[in-house]
Amino acid sequence: MKSDAVKKGIQTAPQRSLFNALGLTEEELSKPLVGIVSSYNEIVPGHMNIDKIVEAVKVGVAMAGGTPIVFPAIAVCDGIAMGHIGMKYSLVTRDLIADSTECMASAHQFDALVMVPNCDKNVPGLLMAAARLNVPTVFVSGGPMLAGHVQGKKTSLSSMFEAVGANAAGKMTEEEVDDYVCNACPTCGSCSGMYTANSMNCLTEAIGMGLQGNGTIPAVYSQRIKLAKHAGMKVMELLEKNICPRDIMTQKAFENALTIDMALGCSTNTMLHLPAIAHEAGVEINLDIANQISAKTPNLCHLAPAGHHYMEELNEAGGIYAVMNELNKKGLLHTDLITATGKTVGENIAGCENRNLEIIRPIDDPYSQTGGIAVLRGNIAPDSCVVKRSAVVPEMMEHEGPARVFDCEEDAIDAIKGGKIVAGDVVVIRYEGPKGGPGMREMLNPTSAIAGMGLGSSVALITDGRFSGASRGASIGHVSPEAAVGGPIALIEEGDIISINIPANTINVKVSDEELAKRKENWIPKEPKVKTGYLARYASMVTSADRGAILEIK
Repeated sequence: MKSDAVKKGIQTAPQRSLFNALGLTEEELSKPLVGIVSSYNEIVPGHMNIDKIVEAVKVGVAMAGGTPIVFPAIAVCDGIAMGHIGMKYSLVTRDLIADSTECMASAHQFDALVMVPNCDKNVPGLLMAAARLNVPTVFVSGGPMLAGHVQGKKTSLSSMFEAVGANAAGKMTEEEVDDYVCNACPTCGSCSGMYTANSMNCLTEAIGMGLQGNGTIPAVYSQRIKLAKHAGMKVMELLEKNICPRDIMTQKAFENALTIDMALGCSTNTMLHLPAIAHEAGVEINLDIANQISAKTPNLCHLAPAGHHYMEELNEAGGIYAVMNELNKKGLLHTDLITATGKTVGENIAGCENRNLEIIRPIDDPYSQTGGIAVLRGNIAPDSCVVKRSAVVPEMMEHEGPARVFDCEEDAIDAIKGGKIVAGDVVVIRYEGPKGGPGMREMLNPTSAIAGMGLGSSVALITDGRFSGASRGASIGHVSPEAAVGGPIALIEEGDIISINIPANTINVKVSDEELAKRKENWIPKEPKVKTGYLARYASMVTSADRGAILEIK
């Protein structure tokens, strides 16, 4: 066992004295040491129940003959961090989580790991760590929040942000907004739509690192406690069989994940996270592969914000395995791959029927014949940009309009709420990319303000930043190269006509190559917004969004 390095032989007597200080018995030390990575905290609603999940995992590990030992991982609540300097600290935690988990697991020589994440960067950060460490690992999340109910309608966090925009437009009173405040997010758990946290937890099932139901069983259901116990038991089976993350997270497994991503209509943030996780696993996933898969994968689900269905309904309809089973009817998945269940994908999904054809469309009657995410290219984004196609209204699939240019999110929000943005405009928010932000802030406030002002079907927004999974509309992010490194988005001027064609996967500014070259000659780089601390260090190492915003030593 790996842990023998700290508990076997006379040379480990000092280490054993410290285990003795922890109160561990000889019987416990004779068993495999299983690290349980707990993301519990009291500031993130998606994590406030994780203490109970962790206790259930400990029971499962102990039942199956292991010694469970808990250590922590951090997590930021994107909703609380939204719209201020805190959002600069969201994406950057993905690498902190991966690095700190690598440090803890390697320093203490755990034989196996159970990862207990839930929210946006916490899930991919721990998947990155799992790929790096490559010891037997199972994931079990804290689970999604139940949908809220306001005035007879189901609601979620995106409803809340759009209520603020509606108030700014004079369409909703402050008292009505307060009604949303008290009822839109009614339980613990990751926010109830197909936002980034739920997207990544569902894709953890799809890629084979989580057990059935990991992405969809609501946080408050007792079934999730049972799932956690099974995760604890299952990791001991993986340890016995020596099934490790890189055995599971193969090239074909990432292709499966991208296929299910397109069918579900996941958050565009998956286009940052899947390449970053693949990089850690020694697998190459680029956005061209994503578009190739999207072109042949039907979109089967329209969960909030794309539609009016929520995670609890997807769970009742059969969950991710039911979606996978639908896709498999046309041979769209690799089914011979080993997973954290100890079985193959095909064995996992056999008999998992679709129990609600409204929530999960049949493979022959999809919302669209192509996937929920599209990758666009053009002279604005020669290295690509990303849009959640399934959340774009039909009339905005093709759009031309004048650029309204802003060099930060705050200026754009002031203009939107001040009534300065009108139907037909294309809002451009730049210098918010991985380097320029730094940290690539999410633009949920401006997209929600646009929707709340009644402009969601007539105004597009493009940015070198990114979008929350709660964003909807013609919201095009991850523009690469970003403005901070002189990408073409930095050269757009107020009033330039921007042409967006999502079905054709193109995005262009109607300016000649010669004019763009002249503007590039006159472009002056901006001073870094942050010059000290972790953000400055991050900005010095981070790569472009089209590469997953991974960190590289220069």
